[in-house]
Amino acid sequence: MDNLDIEEFIINKENRFFDRKSAKIAPKDIVRHIIGFANASGGKLVIGIEDNGDVTGFNYQQANSVEAFREIIYSNTKPTPIFEFIEVPVTNKNNKDDVVLVIDVEVSVDRVILNNKEECFLRMGDNTKQLNHQQITQLEYDRGQRSFEDEIVKGSSIDDVNKELLRRYKEHRNCLDVSDIQVLEARGFMKNGELTNAGILLFGENTFKYLPNCRLRFIRYDGVKSKTGQRMNIIKEFNYEEPIPLLIEKATIDIKGQLRDFQYLGDDGVFKQISEYPEFAWFEGIVNAVVHRNYSFVGDHVRVEMYDDRLEIHSPGDLPNIVTIENMRKTRYSRNPRIARILTEFGWVREMNEGVNRIYDEMESFFLKDPIYSEPEGNSVLLVLENNILSRSLRSTDRLDDYIKSNYGSSLTNVELRIIVHLYNEGKITVADASEVLEKGKTYARSILRDMRDKELIEWHGSSDRDPTQYYSLPKSKVE
Repeated sequence: MDNLDIEEFIINKENRFFDRKSAKIAPKDIVRHIIGFANASGGKLVIGIEDNGDVTGFNYQQANSVEAFREIIYSNTKPTPIFEFIEVPVTNKNNKDDVVLVIDVEVSVDRVILNNKEECFLRMGDNTKQLNHQQITQLEYDRGQRSFEDEIVKGSSIDDVNKELLRRYKEHRNCLDVSDIQVLEARGFMKNGELTNAGILLFGENTFKYLPNCRLRFIRYDGVKSKTGQRMNIIKEFNYEEPIPLLIEKATIDIKGQLRDFQYLGDDGVFKQISEYPEFAWFEGIVNAVVHRNYSFVGDHVRVEMYDDRLEIHSPGDLPNIVTIENMRKTRYSRNPRIARILTEFGWVREMNEGVNRIYDEMESFFLKDPIYSEPEGNSVLLVLENNILSRSLRSTDRLDDYIKSNYGSSLTNVELRIIVHLYNEGKITVADASEVLEKGKTYARSILRDMRDKELIEWHGSSDRDPTQYYSLPKSKVE
């Protein structure tokens, strides 16, 4: 397992992979958390640290024994999940030698874990929730999905691993001194010398060789519909077949380059740029599509389609487990917990509902419509982000008209109006710019700009008439 850092257990916030409890907690009360971790994505339960971060350990009268916690797991779970007990030496808050108990719980990949009362629990975010009968049934059904991550890729070996990517991961986890095979085996990505599906997806040198449908395709269309044949309107296309971390990195760079920006004059008189979509919204949508897709679904791949008026993100398979369109803003769950855990450690994956909620918030902050989630034909998840480029363009035109009327009335000549429109859209103008705008020579353009400056219609910026960097702008006194 990873090198243990007691400071992380003290300062980190509780989440779906981590919880801490006082040693005063009744041993029977940790069972729900052990079961919850096993049924979700695995995780660590740390005993001996208070909620406020105080290290109290086990060396005091009210504390239960380490062995009591071990015994309760064996006697009150069925089947017993795979877990590891680690006693970490510490100095407690009273400056005495003590220990903190770390229970590292593996995800249960093929069985739902229950307690002796047939009760089932699931870790959701920083809480452990009891499931009802219907949710247990769904979880049992979904266990068949989870096995995909752990299936062996026959014929694969350590030679199929992208060594540089794995080195980056080891460096991130502070375990460069651990061998590649040990790291892969500890995370469940290698068994008996062969990689698992999750291992190939995350660290494979040639992912497409073993899992040809595990790719991402980006298409940009000209217009609001896709066309075929002689009317085909694809203007840009990218395909990504790398391991998931590299796929995310490369797709992010390329897709960001396809998004349009527009400029507007802020209330402070400064020209600003804004993208047609908030970056978090489309990035989180793509990461979720890659992480939570049904990888056993053969014949389809993640698709990102860009139209003039919207961005569509298609993910194969329906929503995972107990997540529905109606509850996805409140429910946290991962279909592929091993993949999700690695990408969380890379800092890319958030709790499902946390990420979805922020997508809503980011779209609202850009004055865009709410994201639209659906499950077309029940075999895929579709996220649609709508832009408002048209309304923004109209709004910019309206604001320009208002700006000119309120600051200049109808006094501008046609030549002066063309200069003002350029300044409103671009923020500044040079003699060379004015020459192009007016389709006249530089001498004429320079004369017009100086005349407009003398009328205080525009402002000049420079150190002298010969300053090669001089330019003109709208006067601050005429800012909206």
